[in-house]
Amino acid sequence: MEKTSTDTLPLNMISSEEQETVCIFGTGDFGRSLAFKMLQCGYSIVFGSRNPRMSSLLPSGAEVLSYSEAAQKSDIIIIAVHREHYDFLTALTEVLRGKILVDVSNNLKINQYPESNAEYLAQLVPGTSVVKAFNTISAWALQSGALDANRQVLVCGNDSKAKQRVMDIVRTLGLTPLDQGSLTAASEIENYPLQLFPMWKFPFCLSAALCVFFFVYCVIRDIIYPYVYEKKDNTFRLAVSIPNRVFPVAALTLLALVYLPGVIAAILQLYRGTKYRRFPDWLDHWMLCRKQLGLMALGFAFLHVIYTLVIPIRYYVRWRLGNQTATQAIAKKGSPFITSWAWLSDSYLSLGILGFFFFVLLGITSLPSVSNTVNWREFRFVQSKLGYVTLILCTAHTLIYGGKRFLNLSNLRWYLPSTYVLALIIPCTVLVIKFFLILPCVDKTLTRIRQGWERSSKLSKSALNGKTDI
Repeated sequence: MEKTSTDTLPLNMISSEEQETVCIFGTGDFGRSLAFKMLQCGYSIVFGSRNPRMSSLLPSGAEVLSYSEAAQKSDIIIIAVHREHYDFLTALTEVLRGKILVDVSNNLKINQYPESNAEYLAQLVPGTSVVKAFNTISAWALQSGALDANRQVLVCGNDSKAKQRVMDIVRTLGLTPLDQGSLTAASEIENYPLQLFPMWKFPFCLSAALCVFFFVYCVIRDIIYPYVYEKKDNTFRLAVSIPNRVFPVAALTLLALVYLPGVIAAILQLYRGTKYRRFPDWLDHWMLCRKQLGLMALGFAFLHVIYTLVIPIRYYVRWRLGNQTATQAIAKKGSPFITSWAWLSDSYLSLGILGFFFFVLLGITSLPSVSNTVNWREFRFVQSKLGYVTLILCTAHTLIYGGKRFLNLSNLRWYLPSTYVLALIIPCTVLVIKFFLILPCVDKTLTRIRQGWERSSKLSKSALNGKTDI
């Protein structure tokens, strides 16, 4: 019995009786990778090339013909060439009439041309049905398999039947088609692969600004000030001590900034008495970036945990403990046990551990693979209710760390308070405002507004009086 290799067997193979021929113009990396994937799934492939001769780079089983000859073999033609080389298609206008052209091209820059490549192709070759697809999938993804890369294929086109046929091919290849509408959406689809973390720009810049600010602030307080007044060289603190102050402060501040736009939005709705007015653009963008801000905050929290765990093995800490122990041994006198300090220390650690646990829980539930398994109420409960619990725990963790030192003027250096004092400004502001927003008298009005009630609306007044215009 002949042994069949399973390496090349497709997951969604079409039967030989239904075998469909697909033409691909272009024999570059993407065209070859797409052809190989389609051959695995049972399609017959014909390449159209300016040099119609077989090459060892092309997948076996594919046929290579001239553009004109290849176009006559199939009614679906995938244009796997760059926009700059579309000119040869004008000579094939009659051959391509009535056929489906699938544009897979991308540009080098966002909005590089006035119109999208797909729209330009439709103008260049009238009488064809142009569909934009496959440009969000890389040649590597096609070669590696859908399990190792993005499975989504954005598709758009003016001809619904042509678009449906292309989407059927996408499904056969084991990918997921997403219908984006008419061909006017092609510009957005072509810009999508060129975007570099579009929702992360603001969180990255804000995080960097916070880190730079608090780092410089700590350097002034903990390095420059002691050197000026006490001639102490504390530059060794730049490696661990100062980063371990910057990271928790940045984490707590970013976490508070996740919930601050929601508080501002609630105040605006209460002030306006309606939910039917747009928020300012800066607030809209801020609210869209809350997930990214939270993940950045979680990253800084992780760094704080790691830096804290290495404190006992630092040379400075071991030297100080050894010196203190030797001093007490010589004096034959130990330090008294203070119960209040023990309570503060244990409470500080316990709140930090619990806060970090809920922090990680928030990060896990924000993952698409997890958030897709819960309903909206469950997701809102975790991200909102447990989110505020996390903010309260982390704020309390910082408050207890400060202890009685908040009101101690001796901690001021050049009239600058400690960094943890600055870290509490935004979180405490958010929590105080949130406390007033959840008061029954305020929360009831806010809930009514979010359900459609308007303070100055005639419809709302008539509804309250039991009358309606309907």
